[in-house]
Amino acid sequence: MFEMPEKPISAGKPPFYEATANECDLFQTAWDKRLPLLLKGPTGCGKTRFVAHMAARLGVPLYTVSCHDDLTASDLTGRYLLKGGETVWVDGPLTRAVRHGGICYLDEVVEARKDVTVVLHPLTDDRRLLPLERTGELLEAPDNFMLVVSYNPGYQNLLKQLKPSTRQRFLAVEFAFPEPAREAEVIVRETGIDPDGAMLLVRIATNIRRLKGIDLEEVVSTRLLVYCATLLMAGVDFDDALNAAVIEPLSDDADVKAGLREAVAILRS
Repeated sequence: MFEMPEKPISAGKPPFYEATANECDLFQTAWDKRLPLLLKGPTGCGKTRFVAHMAARLGVPLYTVSCHDDLTASDLTGRYLLKGGETVWVDGPLTRAVRHGGICYLDEVVEARKDVTVVLHPLTDDRRLLPLERTGELLEAPDNFMLVVSYNPGYQNLLKQLKPSTRQRFLAVEFAFPEPAREAEVIVRETGIDPDGAMLLVRIATNIRRLKGIDLEEVVSTRLLVYCATLLMAGVDFDDALNAAVIEPLSDDADVKAGLREAVAILRS
């Protein structure tokens, strides 16, 4: 069901983000040159935080859309709705960003239906246009509009891939988990846990990320490590915190979870 789009996140103090390479400079250049940007990387590695950080640095509104199987082009552009006995047009988040300026961020864009990418194409070339067939409008994106999309290449199957014709319309940045010392710094900054405790969590995550022969769709994200450290700072027992924030979110399979606990136990022994 279509719902009135939420208000964008207004610009304010940039949320903490630890750069791992030149991604901030590349984002700034893409903004300056009015180019769309594609972020690729595993779940929980900081893509969404990065976009929020850059929007705040630039001082522009951020419209974030979490894409899913039922998301249609109309959910992005808008619909006619009944309000007070009248039929009125209501802009979707993409249209609002184009009309008023700001960053429209489509998270996990490959999860959306195919008609979504069709709408994006004229916005991602030199035309920078958004056709609204139902209203007869042809909106030209202002200089202070930017389209950013993201997806996790390692998680997608053959039926959910971004078409080459779409990928080649974007600049692209590949994200990975930070190197261990920097990842530990992020956990300390986010939770206040001591550096040794943060580094232990990073070592556990690194060990799990390197495991062979365990069927995991996703590996331990930096986000999950922050959750775990948050529980530890709240006084939760280490094993309980690790189980709730790392082991259980990764799998429902009893054998897989047993293998993960064994890997953690070996590291801590």
